[in-house]
Amino acid sequence: MKIGVVGLGLIGGSIFKSLKALSYDVIGVSNSQTGENISSDWSMLSDCSIVFVCSPMNKIISDLKILEQYVSEDTIVSDVASLKEFVVKEKYNYNFVPSHPMAGTEFSGFENSFEGLFKGAKWVLTPLNNIVPDELKQVIVDMGAKIVVTTPVEHDEAVALISHMPLVLSQALFLTSDDNEIAKRLPSSGFRDMKRLALSSE
Repeated sequence: MKIGVVGLGLIGGSIFKSLKALSYDVIGVSNSQTGENISSDWSMLSDCSIVFVCSPMNKIISDLKILEQYVSEDTIVSDVASLKEFVVKEKYNYNFVPSHPMAGTEFSGFENSFEGLFKGAKWVLTPLNNIVPDELKQVIVDMGAKIVVTTPVEHDEAVALISHMPLVLSQALFLTSDDNEIAKRLPSSGFRDMKRLALSSE
């Protein structure tokens, strides 16, 4: 089974590296990365059974639409955007299964991606027809993740509470304390733990 990964940032790069380590036949599509099994040519995805689209949030819809030109209606396609409602409002001419791996670090880019990022992590699936293909489930489980199936609305409400809100609070804390010279000299573990997310890309 051949698997494609569009976008090789932290998540896409980690999927790519994890699948390579598992001896899957995997191809990465990227305009910024080069290397073995990495190309900027989308047509390389035409014979893939599964394609993960890991583009930045503001490019995810356009890339999902571009992909329609290169894969068949039987191809299983899954995005990894951290919001699902806006993605599922569109229609696609392939077997689209929205998803979101609950994994990551405060760092970004292919250089910070690594095999094993998803081990023990939850991987949320929000299938449009309540059916998750066995092939997709197997690949996710092989990467060490635990599958959770829910709806786009339930996913977005939950992730707003446990992921997006902590990010906003961390950035607010960092910005609020940045002008206080004494505060910057005194932080202990609690502040450092809360500030970690502020390093993430907003």
